[in-house]
Formats: sequence, C-alpha cells, structure tokens
Amino acid sequence: MISIGSLKAFGANTEEGLGRCMGNEALYLRLVATIPAEKNFDRLKSSIENNNLDEAFEAAHALKGALGNLALTPLYKKAASLTELLRNRAEADYGGLVSDLLTLRDKLSELCA
Repeated sequence: MISIGSLKAFGANTEEGLGRCMGNEALYLRLVATIPAEKNFDRLKSSIENNNLDEAFEAAHALKGALGNLALTPLYKKAASLTELLRNRAEADYGGLVSDLLTLRDKLSELCA
C-alpha cells in the first residue's frame, strides 16, 4: 500500500506534493496512485518506437507536468530531461531513456499495489 514514507524512500518530495494538495494526504496518495496507469507513458514509448518525435515530445511534456505537480522527483527528472532533448531534437538514445523512465514507473506501480 502506498504511503508518504514509501514515497519519500522512492525520492518524492512529499512535502511539496502535499502542499499542492493543500495538505490532503488522502487526495495526494490517490492522485499518485493514478500515475502508473497514465496513458502518456505508452504514448511516449510507441512514439519513440515509430520515430514520431513530435508526438513523443507532447507525451513527455504532459508527463513532466503531471509528475512535477505531484513532486515525483525521480520520474519528473527523467521526464524533464527527455522533454528537453525532444524539444531540441538532440541526438540521444531515446529508447534507453524511455526504458529508464518506464522502469521508474514500474517501481512506483509496485509501491501503489
């Protein structure tokens, strides 16, 4: 079961996230629990696989916002980095970066189970 303690151990800035939820812990945990099922993870993965960098950017940018609002720092940092690389069309191992992001998502999913 997800808890503030497990999120802190994961690296989330729970104080910041709770602040955005006006201190409502139940709301914060409920919102965090929705993140592993966020459709933009799959959209990002398929866009990268299909070399559609415009759609990949949109998905990464949407994830960056959701993850940042909930202060899920490890995921946010990966999504933010990926967003900027895609924005600039930088040469990068996008597949590997997406894989790293999905691994963190899966860790969060385990916390939420």
